[in-house]
Amino acid sequence: MKWFLQGVFRNKAAISILVVMVLGLGIFSYFKLPMEFMPEMENPQVTVSVAGPGYDATTMERQVTNPLEHALAAIKGKTDTFSTSGDGFSQVNLIFGSKTNMKQAKADVERAVNAVQLPERMSPPYVVQFNTSMIPISFVSLTFADGTSEAQKEKLEQQVVDAFRAIDGAGEVQLSGKSLPGVGVFPDTDELAAKGIPIQALYGVLQGRITSSSVGQTSLEGQVVNLNVASNLQDIETLKKLPIAGGVALGDVADVRLLEDKESISRLNGKDSLMIVISKAASANAVNVGKGVEKTIKEINEEKNGAELKLMMSTSEQVVNSVNSMMKEVLMGALFATIVILLFMRNIRATLVTIVSIPLSLAMTLYLLDLSNITLNILTLGGVAVAVGRLVDDSIVVIENIFRRLQKESFSTSVVIDATKEVSGAITASTLTTVAVFLPMGLLQGSMQAFLLPFALTVAYSLLSSLVVALTVIPLMSAGVLRNLSIKEHKPSKGFTTFLHWNLRHKWLPILIAFVLLIGSVSVYFSLPKGAIDSSDATNLNVTLEYKLDTPTDQVFENGKKLEEFLMKQEGQEWVSMSMGNSAEAAKYGSFQSPTLVTYMFQMKKDANADKIIEDIKAERSNYPGAQLNASAGSLFGAGGGTNVFVDVSGDDPALLMKTADEIIAKIKPIKDVLKVETNQEEKKTVYTLQVNPTEAKAGDIASQLQGVLNPVPIGTVLSEGSMLNVFVQPVLAPKSERDLNDLTVLTDDGPKPVSSVAKWIKEEKPTKFYHKGGKSYIRVTATVDPSQLSVVGGEISLAMKDVEPPKDVKIYMGGASADQSADFSSMFFMMLVSIGIVYLILVVTFKTLRAPIAILSSILFVPIGAVLGLIVTGVTPGFTAIFGVVMLIGIVVTNAIVLIARVKQNEETMTIREAILEAAGTRMRPILMTAIATVGAMLPLVFGSSESGSIVSESLAIVVIGGLIVATLLTLVIVPCIYELLFFRKSRRQRAAARK
Repeated sequence: MKWFLQGVFRNKAAISILVVMVLGLGIFSYFKLPMEFMPEMENPQVTVSVAGPGYDATTMERQVTNPLEHALAAIKGKTDTFSTSGDGFSQVNLIFGSKTNMKQAKADVERAVNAVQLPERMSPPYVVQFNTSMIPISFVSLTFADGTSEAQKEKLEQQVVDAFRAIDGAGEVQLSGKSLPGVGVFPDTDELAAKGIPIQALYGVLQGRITSSSVGQTSLEGQVVNLNVASNLQDIETLKKLPIAGGVALGDVADVRLLEDKESISRLNGKDSLMIVISKAASANAVNVGKGVEKTIKEINEEKNGAELKLMMSTSEQVVNSVNSMMKEVLMGALFATIVILLFMRNIRATLVTIVSIPLSLAMTLYLLDLSNITLNILTLGGVAVAVGRLVDDSIVVIENIFRRLQKESFSTSVVIDATKEVSGAITASTLTTVAVFLPMGLLQGSMQAFLLPFALTVAYSLLSSLVVALTVIPLMSAGVLRNLSIKEHKPSKGFTTFLHWNLRHKWLPILIAFVLLIGSVSVYFSLPKGAIDSSDATNLNVTLEYKLDTPTDQVFENGKKLEEFLMKQEGQEWVSMSMGNSAEAAKYGSFQSPTLVTYMFQMKKDANADKIIEDIKAERSNYPGAQLNASAGSLFGAGGGTNVFVDVSGDDPALLMKTADEIIAKIKPIKDVLKVETNQEEKKTVYTLQVNPTEAKAGDIASQLQGVLNPVPIGTVLSEGSMLNVFVQPVLAPKSERDLNDLTVLTDDGPKPVSSVAKWIKEEKPTKFYHKGGKSYIRVTATVDPSQLSVVGGEISLAMKDVEPPKDVKIYMGGASADQSADFSSMFFMMLVSIGIVYLILVVTFKTLRAPIAILSSILFVPIGAVLGLIVTGVTPGFTAIFGVVMLIGIVVTNAIVLIARVKQNEETMTIREAILEAAGTRMRPILMTAIATVGAMLPLVFGSSESGSIVSESLAIVVIGGLIVATLLTLVIVPCIYELLFFRKSRRQRAAARK
């Protein structure tokens, strides 16, 4: 190491140029790095969706879901298949292993489903494979000026969508609530009967009326010309004049008018609007796309062409806010660290030398992130925020040792080099051990790895950069800044040395107390309820109003507007959007929702009380009988698993499945903190099935006849205001009762007959959805759990399931948030063990002994004491992020013990073990306290700041790190020396006996 340091001092100019280059590259990388909310992560799931308007759940299951499942059975790499069949839709979800090539998997799925022959009036199968780059960038509302015709609206809609798609880096652009203009022909049955015209005559009114065809060519006046026949209907008035019988026009027997239908309802602040959702392309810069959206909105609004756009919400703004807030916390952390160093060193020059490591390390980190193709997101920025306290640690140890040596010796370059060399082994080992703690994150599987790896690499790059700075720039700057400086000698604390000496003489007492505290804290931790990761961004609310499927949609819409009005009156609302129904664009992404579900997004003003608003909304439930009204904090990632625990019952016999599900419900309901228990089979819908007597009539003929009289029938197109509109003959029958159904007339081979004479209507209550798991039917029992009691309730449900004995061929699977949380916790504990193993290996290589590293690792044992104490004092529920904080502490706490034991080992060359321990503890107490307090100071902004949605750098992580570090540091200065001497007790006893002689 000495030759390296001498080389640094011989090449001062080169080091100075490198420093400038690193700062320049860091600034360049900061502006070049793509900014996004989350790191790009592939979801090992492919979704196949088919829309079938008008088909019931049973038909969708039999004619769509089953053929799709059969076609997908041989797809390689899939671990499980789930499917849902409902009224008008079918959806198959394929789950793949974490190592599957998802692009290839999606291609295989597309190939398989395209070979399936689907019934008529079905959409093509939509295949989608989600990843985090599909998180929407912007939500934009589109409204039109009064008096804008439907044709103009359609043109403007397309222009707006095309403008957004043209933005550089834009991905998908979804439009919901768009108009579906058409022409409706409403037959007047009395007029038709009076004139003796059958309704079927209306269906052929446009046949042969519109055409454009070539009929040949001829020679006219010496020139060859083409002959064409063309006819167009230019407006609705012409359509009304078309003859359907001798002297009778269409307008005489039917009301012909423009239809102003919408595929779905979308409203903003009580007015009709369209919602446009823009996402970014893979590897595009979210902030740049967001700026492009804002620019496009401004340009279209300035054109004043009848369309007005409003940016409702932008995740690119949240990305910028995340970057700014994290950078603010980094700077605050750096400020706290600077104050701590100044208080301990009491020297401005030495403080300035130390804090140079922060901007240099950050600049090098940003450049390395750029080289690694890692984006700036809340996880990488969180890594920087977590590491900022550690960035000065190595520099503190180096400058403190140089400072201490210069208090006793006159200044020279060789003293600076020797002082740096003295601690170089310790800081290298401590940095490598901290980096080693994060390396096992590469061993985690699937999404956990994708989320944690960028975070881990950021921390590793930061720490390695700070080590390089501490061994190069800090000694050079110290030699320049501390030259000709008179430094008053700092003496170790006599009180602390006396206290430690007493503990070494009675070492079993402090060790016993420490272990009792450890066992107590671990016991308390396991009794604490573990909450789910908090992903709500607390800036908006999701509100849902849902009725049973047999509720008329008009009634749902009216009640939806009533709730909308209530929400708009709430204090603290910035805007309220309302949506109802399905759109073709949403269907492409597998999004189907109940036609009787109304959803609201409630954007809150700053400082609005979300909890109070949620309670006020829930208090309205009594005003909406027969409906479920719910409100919750919004999240960019949707509801996700939330805090639901589910139990799946799978098998072939529906009766046995239902019986087992009822038994499970009975076991779960009495468990404390279970808020609600329901199954996916509870919602049923009344279905009337016409059982046709095959000897009396043909079921196929009757089906097509009834479809014609009960549903709109397309008969052609007409041109209106430059747009081609579809023309529909509207249904002439609207049965209101069973009697009306029986009175329907159908044509048979024997002529017209009442439908009741050839068939029988059978009334049934059928499930609105059918679920398959691995091709077999299953019932899902879902328990909604109090979020703060998730782990406790999840454990109790697991125990309760052991008492349920399923019948033969029926299987029970448990999953949901509790199972996911257990899997995450297990992964983290496994990662902890691997980290400790790697740390021990590095320490053995560094100290070339097996026993000294054991003393160093003993400092880890005391991490839970402070961590649990911090959680209890603050009342914060430990979640996944708290466990992650403990993993981080392994690397941070071990650093202090390494610095201490490295000094002990140096002292042992000239002193007895006890003398070496006392001198090392007294000498190293100041840098150990400085590094610990600097790290705590850097973490404080995370405690009092606001964590971003989905971030693992949260309040609970900061509290665990602060509490664990404070207690572990204090115990490191006392317990680690006791354990070290205990490990070498024979040698130490011989040395003390020899000294007494």
